Amino acid sequence: MNKFLSAAQLTALAALGAVGGTLAVSAGVQAATGEKPRDLTAQIRDVQGKEVGALSVEPAGWGTVRLTVRAWNLPAGFHGFHVHTTGKCDPAAVDPTTGKVSPFFTAGGHLDVDGSHSHPSHAGDLPNLTVGANGRGAGSAVTDRFRAQHLLDSDGSAIVVHALADNHANIPERYSSDGKKGPDAETLKAGDSGGRIACGVIGSRDRRA
Repeated sequence: MNKFLSAAQLTALAALGAVGGTLAVSAGVQAATGEKPRDLTAQIRDVQGKEVGALSVEPAGWGTVRLTVRAWNLPAGFHGFHVHTTGKCDPAAVDPTTGKVSPFFTAGGHLDVDGSHSHPSHAGDLPNLTVGANGRGAGSAVTDRFRAQHLLDSDGSAIVVHALADNHANIPERYSSDGKKGPDAETLKAGDSGGRIACGVIGSRDRRA
């Protein structure tokens, strides 16, 4: 199955990497699809429009892609980090359901290639980005949950950094919401990772020989 590590394993790895602000995990692999390899990039900007990070997405062989991120001038701690469905990063976006400004709401929800998964099994769900006390962080993840063409569809895609840590919907049964045990609807949507503090549109770049 094309899964990342379990939420418990991710939490343990994140704790180990907190000092250096790095985290690297791997997923299973599939046979190559014959898709032409292409590299993708994104400039990640905060609500003020300042560049605070850079993402690259590169073929990693056997039907997988590797996402690598570098970040700077971000709040220290763990941050939810996901690929979202739409390549539009508007810091002044308004959530039509509330009428309130919701930065980068235009990026849509988490990428879910076949539309059948909840968090943390969306195709775009990634490990938390760990940022050190100096405001810098870096991470790498390999996944077979999506291909380059999924990120470059008609409305594009974006990478989003959230304000809070992603709990990967790892809510023990002893917790409850509205009398029901386990994760609630908000947790199953985004892992309670809070508002969107930075966003970058994912685009293509030519591969060099």
